Amino acid sequence: MHVPDTPLSFPSRPDDLITARPEGLYCPPGDFYIDPWRPVDRAVITHAHSDHARTGHGHYLAHQDSRGTLQTRLGEIALQTVGYGEGIVHNGVRISLHPAGHVLGSAQVRLEHAGRVWVASGDYKTEPDGTNTPFEPVPCDTFITESTFGLPIYRWPTQEQLFRDIDAWWRANAEAGRASVLLCYAFGKAQRILHGVDASIGPIVVHGAVEPLNAVYRAAGVALPPTLRVTDPGVTPALLKRALVLAPPSAQGTPWMRRFGNYSDAFASGWMQLRGTRRRRNVDRGFVMSDHADWPGLQKAVAGTGAERVFVTHGSVAVMVRWLTENGLEAQGFKTEYGDEDVADAPAPTEQTPPQGPE
Repeated sequence: MHVPDTPLSFPSRPDDLITARPEGLYCPPGDFYIDPWRPVDRAVITHAHSDHARTGHGHYLAHQDSRGTLQTRLGEIALQTVGYGEGIVHNGVRISLHPAGHVLGSAQVRLEHAGRVWVASGDYKTEPDGTNTPFEPVPCDTFITESTFGLPIYRWPTQEQLFRDIDAWWRANAEAGRASVLLCYAFGKAQRILHGVDASIGPIVVHGAVEPLNAVYRAAGVALPPTLRVTDPGVTPALLKRALVLAPPSAQGTPWMRRFGNYSDAFASGWMQLRGTRRRRNVDRGFVMSDHADWPGLQKAVAGTGAERVFVTHGSVAVMVRWLTENGLEAQGFKTEYGDEDVADAPAPTEQTPPQGPE
């Protein structure tokens, strides 16, 4: 069986609930889009990462826990929010949002019309992390899944192991009198790290891009330890030598980093599972951490839907399509303009581990 190296266009049938248009994923009977990448009148948003939530739409529908992050990132928008499982009907299509486990407020979009059920997953993670509502499989006829880490090599450590390693690295640096600078994305990963680390090791300092999102998580009831900005009173060089510092990858190599002196740095990303990625990032340490499903998680999620037809978007599409097809499902990849923060930091093609066959 031949599997294409690149995703194909979205194959459409007359009764499909979702089709592809230049603006994004479109629901013909409902006349709305899901995470459109060009301005449209009505948009259902799965979560507030910038590749899925963009400016310029006339009306937004999202989960209620996304309100703070959407407004922080997009400003004043015409936003309607609903809770998980709460259905609304638009042009005869019943729309409901269901937990995706990706970041705060992330949702899968369930569409029901004329006896058909489709689910567009957005981005998702199947292991609970304590900072958002855990992923729930949603039964459907057709499932649209991401495949950011759709290769058998991607298998994440447990939450317990991940934070045991981060804590040990931070503790050793603090005892040696040097700051621990952990590069991570400001929305999602930073809050997971804050929620999971042992805050008794030392003070925690965050970059200016991280703190506004911390405030949104705290307002939503997520337990995060106290955090400081480098400009806060009492933040001295002595304090910084014991601190865990959370900063976005864009801060690497900037003058902001100089104030930490002889620091140790690390990067938190699913791509750290690949050889050569830590070297490319030029950091002392890499922690394998992603807000996307790993290979077993993708398999589990698809099986949990009971879908017989699956569309696969961004990432290792060809391998995922092949695995689904070999397991008796009708599967097809297609192109989108989604990328997300993990994808933006993906290794160069020459550093990718060659695709492996299904396990």
